[in-house]
Amino acid sequence: MKLSKRGEYGLKALIDLAANGSDDVIHIRELAEREQIPAKFLEQILLALKNAGLLQSRRGAQGGYYLARPPEDITLGQIVRILDGPLAPIRCVSQMAYERCECEDQNTCGLRLVMLDVRNAIADILDDTTLAQAAQRGKTRSMAAARRAKLSRRARK
Repeated sequence: MKLSKRGEYGLKALIDLAANGSDDVIHIRELAEREQIPAKFLEQILLALKNAGLLQSRRGAQGGYYLARPPEDITLGQIVRILDGPLAPIRCVSQMAYERCECEDQNTCGLRLVMLDVRNAIADILDDTTLAQAAQRGKTRSMAAARRAKLSRRARK
């Protein structure tokens, strides 16, 4: 699995929405600027996520996008599958887009068995990580970085 720019930008945008209040309506330009995502591309991504039921939108001057469900109920795995498709590195281990491989016996194919482990490890992490958790991790890291910078400034004085 290789995360596309579409998947990366979608994850960044939804984590931002989760971090800044899941009920807040955020205008697409503001979100694009904050996350440094091309606005037109972000618009397409958010529309796909809205059509999949993860986002809702409000029209008008105070309009924008907001999460359709609490960030604790949306996993990174759901988002990646919507935007990038299956997580499996090869089709014969995919749960969404399975295709039989050319091996005589799939049960003894070394490559398939390794790729199944890879797919399961990726799925376990992405399906067990919610937007709320990802947003919290980002906040924790930025707070730690701010503390380190403050201590560094004090040490220089």
